[in-house]
Amino acid sequence: MWGHFDTISTPAEYVESLKGRGLRVYLMGELIPEPSDHPMIRPSVNAVAETYQLAIDDVELGSVQVGTADQRINRFLHVVGSQSDLVDKARMQHELGRRTGSCFQRCVGMDALNTIHSVSYEVDQKHGTDYHSRFRTFLTEVQRRNHVIGGAMTDAKGDRSKPPHLQADPDMYLRVTRSDKDGVYLRGAKLHQTGSINSHWLIAMPTMRLREKDADYAIVAAIPVHADGITFIYGRQANDTRCNELGDIDQGNAQFSGQESTIIFEDVFVPWCHVFLHGEYEFAADIVERFTAYHRCSYICKSGVGDVLIGAAAEIADMNGVAAAHHIKDKLVEMVHLNETIRSCAMASAYQGRPLASGAFLNDEQSANVCKHNVTRFPYEIARLAQDIAGGLIVTLPSEADLAHEEIGPLARKYLTGASGIDAEHRIRILRLIENLTIGRNAVGYLTESMHGAGSPQAQRIQIARGADYDRKRESARSIAGCEQPNLSK
Repeated sequence: MWGHFDTISTPAEYVESLKGRGLRVYLMGELIPEPSDHPMIRPSVNAVAETYQLAIDDVELGSVQVGTADQRINRFLHVVGSQSDLVDKARMQHELGRRTGSCFQRCVGMDALNTIHSVSYEVDQKHGTDYHSRFRTFLTEVQRRNHVIGGAMTDAKGDRSKPPHLQADPDMYLRVTRSDKDGVYLRGAKLHQTGSINSHWLIAMPTMRLREKDADYAIVAAIPVHADGITFIYGRQANDTRCNELGDIDQGNAQFSGQESTIIFEDVFVPWCHVFLHGEYEFAADIVERFTAYHRCSYICKSGVGDVLIGAAAEIADMNGVAAAHHIKDKLVEMVHLNETIRSCAMASAYQGRPLASGAFLNDEQSANVCKHNVTRFPYEIARLAQDIAGGLIVTLPSEADLAHEEIGPLARKYLTGASGIDAEHRIRILRLIENLTIGRNAVGYLTESMHGAGSPQAQRIQIARGADYDRKRESARSIAGCEQPNLSK
């Protein structure tokens, strides 16, 4: 159940821990024997490995002391217990966005652990269950082994106008099909699952508020990625097959990428010790709202990726010889302004965190929703400005094979040279990076995921409206204007 690798300390050990697990992973219609070795998948493995490297390079940022000075756990496995923990969590995510220029895939699992810690405690208080003690036992072992946790929340949903129990096909939402003295059996699917194949465990959670008739869908469980009955279908990404071509220039970011997959559960068994909610449907809303509060703040990572894109835009402006132009300077300032607005909202959410009954802290929900709502807009504008500054070459460049060609290569390099003293290949690499982040492989994480990850824009607007506290705002306005409170009953 726990896999063949005991405790992971280094990026190399993490990569090794992914091998020999016998996962059922399909990519472009083929069953992949060893996913972590596949050239289309390996850059996403590298991005997760960087989370282990950060804990080595910056011990205070990447890990947390839990006992004596030499007793530390990876911050991605830590339940936040203070405002400063929330702040350091956000700072870590921002830094990893800058390091990878990509999605590093561990935020969902971290936010799931924090959510289940508090909700399981509250379920126990109401129903006398023992979910919280089960969860803490599981968490302690995961922390000791330094495993990667993947979250699994978004269901297939089928007809979205109908709740789970009214679907024509009951498998459109992950559900418990049966249970016995040993555990439960799960059937259904989870879509858009970030980093799932690169994880050791999945935490399955409900995707929406549930009714009493939806009790079979009220399940929270920890499941080994290699469990019997799980099949993964790897998601395509823009320009993902460029890794099979000559060299690394055309990839733009050859080292790091994100990963999404569809996870299919076919009567997957989960022992009771790894079940943290079973049928308590009224807590599904708490899980969704608490998770999204954590996860929408986690989108501070996009400002880290934004730093990379802004740097590339500034670099290409120099290479094109236009860095001194006033309109270029103004566009770069606007990019920084938008990017820092994202980061600042997330940091504000962290600094305004509050304690929960379980001892965990939750970041401010309103600021988290504003952060994520900005993320649905601002990266698109930052990307537009980067393309504006870069020019049309990001979509018309010759291939690396052309550059390497004996006859046409020197000609291509000659005419792709920019400002005096700029090497043509360096200019091309920066242009390919801008392509990668704005329309290529890592635009998946920087743009589309920014739109729909942790809920679409309308989901944030609903939560922002709920937290708007219009009555208090009206009271302030009436007080300053010298108005009496109107009697609306007349």
